[in-house]
Amino acid sequence: MTCLVCGAAAAVPLYRIRDVPVVRCPTCGLGRALSPPGFDPAYIYNESYFAGGQADGYANYLDSRDVLVAEFRRVLRDLAAAGVRDGRLLEIGCAYGFFLDEASASFQVSGVELAPEAVAACRRRGLDVVREADDTFYRSRAPFDVVVMLDVIEHLEAPDEVLRIVHSHTRAGGLMVITTGDFGSLAARLLGRRWRLMTPPQHLWFFTERSLERLLEQRGFRVLRTTRPWKLVPLHLIAYQLSRYLGGQNWLRRVHIPGGVPINLFDAMRVIAVRN
Repeated sequence: MTCLVCGAAAAVPLYRIRDVPVVRCPTCGLGRALSPPGFDPAYIYNESYFAGGQADGYANYLDSRDVLVAEFRRVLRDLAAAGVRDGRLLEIGCAYGFFLDEASASFQVSGVELAPEAVAACRRRGLDVVREADDTFYRSRAPFDVVVMLDVIEHLEAPDEVLRIVHSHTRAGGLMVITTGDFGSLAARLLGRRWRLMTPPQHLWFFTERSLERLLEQRGFRVLRTTRPWKLVPLHLIAYQLSRYLGGQNWLRRVHIPGGVPINLFDAMRVIAVRN
């Protein structure tokens, strides 16, 4: 197996979680979950993923809208600070479109989302969202000034190919915003298989700062800055994730816990890169 980033031929076995092997490249540190033959992500990303139907999903994504929107506004402020306040924006993995709703005040927005129920909800609100982005989709909307992937790249089966396609449809000087876990963080190294983001086959890739930077460079993007910001997280989601270890997920699916709190375990990155 060849490393996606550095091309190393060897991989170090780490864990076996839910019968999914997780390995790490000894050269660049990239982690990977080896999904089984015939793996279909569509069985994960559906209505149940957002509504407490899966252990590693959301307890109730729709009920957390206010908290999620507040966090998405922070991302938009980061974009403004980087000098991009309008233009054409594409979000890959847009879920129910809450970020696109906020961005639409300044940008012409489009989105891609695998979950059919989420796509339908976005379209009912007039958002330009598709389940599969083909060449016609890109050509009719490009060039993009901003492409956003918020906690998405680790889910993609072929992130290098997605970045290649996105690069070809982003204007020179356009921005890419990626948030993802930091596999090189202290939390990831100390907790190992119990790290909160170690959830294969939902998460297929585990990036270190350097391996993500190298992948972006190979696909024509230059990293401007990488931060590990505080994040406003729904209390219901926190409780739901903790219940993976402590029990009680079935009960949490039936209740609503309002509000959110700022959290920073310094194990998640926000990367802003520019298209060369």
